[in-house]
Amino acid sequence: MIVEAVRPCSIVSTGSYRPAAVDSQQVAQRLGVTREWVLSRTGVESRCVAGPDESLTLMATRAGRAALATAELPFDSVDVVLVATSSNLQLCPAIAPQVASALGLQVAAFDVSIACAGFCTALHVARSLIGAGGCDTVLVIGADRMLDMVDQDDPVTAPLFADGAGAVVLRVTEGTSGVGPVVWGSSGQRAAALEVRPHPRELDIAARVHPRLHMDGLAVTRWACSTVPTAVREILAISGIAWDDVAAFIPHQANWRMIQRVVAKLDVPEKVVVADDGRATGNTSAASVPLALDHLLASGRIHSGQWAVLVGYGAGLAYAGQAVRIP
Repeated sequence: MIVEAVRPCSIVSTGSYRPAAVDSQQVAQRLGVTREWVLSRTGVESRCVAGPDESLTLMATRAGRAALATAELPFDSVDVVLVATSSNLQLCPAIAPQVASALGLQVAAFDVSIACAGFCTALHVARSLIGAGGCDTVLVIGADRMLDMVDQDDPVTAPLFADGAGAVVLRVTEGTSGVGPVVWGSSGQRAAALEVRPHPRELDIAARVHPRLHMDGLAVTRWACSTVPTAVREILAISGIAWDDVAAFIPHQANWRMIQRVVAKLDVPEKVVVADDGRATGNTSAASVPLALDHLLASGRIHSGQWAVLVGYGAGLAYAGQAVRIP
């Protein structure tokens, strides 16, 4: 059985916002490679690319509004807004208060910045707030405009990253909890494997420094393929469930090739649906787990009341995950 917080809570709805998808042929042409080259290394067939008018705040707001509409809750029932993001190019202010304002709310609102592990981390923060009695309803959003930080001529990052936002509404419930305890950690000594740096060609132009994402793909893959399977086994153990109880495995959509390696190490049964949203959407960092959850629900591949195992992992290098009841 799930170890209870002081007050149990559950995810009651999901929502998402996806910019238009662009086929990987486009990035392949720019890089001077074939589409097959991109697919063989990443599994990403297309990526969601935000337009100039699709700001980080707009995407997060629309995902949050969709989740609230699905829950059929009045917006003023929300006590806290959490936004997991690492692509806010403006250091201050945070995105969350702006999202709350756009939804007509004047409530506690703050960002969680731990990149690809951000959504699962924020979900645990929300669970803790509700469990402690500080609030009843939390809107948790994962949102990133990763392409603002990607060098489109970089063959390592350009074919992978994308833009989007996903959200869930977490609400106090009666009975057993629908959100299990978190399993999380970090390997900060390896942080340089995935980081944002000033663009080398612009270091001498202080007024025009633009951040660029740099990734040692091999180092990140090795870390993820050794760390994530262990974390997932701990999630199952601490939640008191086994693969026989699980309907879906929803890992961060880093890339399909990495996910396949993780699944193989875990011996995930064929009956368990493995989220593959990143193949059509790309790596949306903190948005990838809630986007994948929302997509699986909308497509009918998973059903309310079943268990899903979520896990986010990436820059930091950090990871976080938990088992949840599907809303």
